[in-house]
Amino acid sequence: MKMVVYAVNDEERIFFEAYKDQYAAELLLTEEKPSLENAGLAAGMDAVNVLSDVVITDAMYDRYKALGVQVVVTRTIGAEHMNLSYARKIGMKVCNITYSPASVADYAIMMMLMVLRHVKPMLQRYAGRDFTAQGIRGRELPNMTVGVIGTGRIGQTLIRHLSGFGCKVLAWSRTERKELEGLCDYVPLEQLLAESDIVSLHLSSTPETFHFMNAQRIGSMKPGAVLINTGRGALVDSWALIEGLESGHLGGAGLDMIDGDRSIYYRDFKNTLVPSREMAILSAMPNVLMLPHMAYYTDQASDDMVRLGLENALLLLEGKDCPFRLC
Repeated sequence: MKMVVYAVNDEERIFFEAYKDQYAAELLLTEEKPSLENAGLAAGMDAVNVLSDVVITDAMYDRYKALGVQVVVTRTIGAEHMNLSYARKIGMKVCNITYSPASVADYAIMMMLMVLRHVKPMLQRYAGRDFTAQGIRGRELPNMTVGVIGTGRIGQTLIRHLSGFGCKVLAWSRTERKELEGLCDYVPLEQLLAESDIVSLHLSSTPETFHFMNAQRIGSMKPGAVLINTGRGALVDSWALIEGLESGHLGGAGLDMIDGDRSIYYRDFKNTLVPSREMAILSAMPNVLMLPHMAYYTDQASDDMVRLGLENALLLLEGKDCPFRLC
C-alpha cells in the first residue's frame, strides 16, 4: 500500500514509522495540510490520509482520482469535512477511524472540574501574585447532576468514569444503551436540560445537529448550569451561548472547540488577529474555559489514529469488509 499522509507532526511521525512495516506501507509523510495545490503529492499513491482541519473539496477528490487514488481515510472520528456525497458520486472509497474514548471522556471531566473550581481565574490571579480567595469558591462534582447528551463510545465511557465521583447522571441519546443500566437514567431532553447542573455534549456534527444547543435549549437549561463541549464546535450556537452567559443564566462553560474553528485551531496566530469575534468575547469571560480542540490528543489515541488509519485503508484496498467505511 502506498499512502500520502498529510498534516503529520513530529510526534505523530513516530507512530507512522512504528507501524509502516506491519501494514507493508510505503508512506509519504508531510507536514503540509491537504489542498488542491499539493494534491500532486498523491501521484502514484493508493490512498490519501488526512485530518479534520481541512475540508476535502470536489476538486481535490477529482484530482486524487485522476492520480489513481482509490481510498481517502480521515484519521479522525468526525467526518463532516469529507464531503461524502461527492466521494460516493465519483466512486471514491472513504473511511474514518475510532480511538480511545477515555481520551475525550476524561478531558470532559477535567473541564467540568476546572470550571466548577474556577481554575482559570485562579491561575490568572496566581500569575499576578494575587493569592486571595474571594469570588473563587468552587462547587463539588459529587453534589452535581450531570446530563450527558449522546451515549456513543465516548458518552458511555464518560458515564462510567463519572460513576466514581458519586454524582447523579442523566442521559439522552437516539439509542439507549442497556449496558449503562444502573449508571444513568435516560430522560427526555427537556428534562435533562432543566435538571442538570452540567450538560456535556457528545454528538456527531451533522446537518441535524447543527447548533443543537440553540437559544431555546440554552434558555431551557437549569439556572447556573455549566455547558461542556468536547464534541464539535457546530453543536453550539456561540452567540446564543454568549447571551446565556452574559445574562447570568449560565454559570460557565468549558469549550474544547467553537463554531468555525476549522480555520483557527492547529495554527499559530501569535501577533495576528484571530478571525472570530465569538472567540474573543468568550475567552475574555472568567467563567469560560477555552482549549484548542485537544481532547483527543493522548498517546493512546494518537496510536489508535495512526494504526487504524493504515489498517482501514488496507482493508478497503484489498476489497475486504471495513467497519469504518463511510462510502
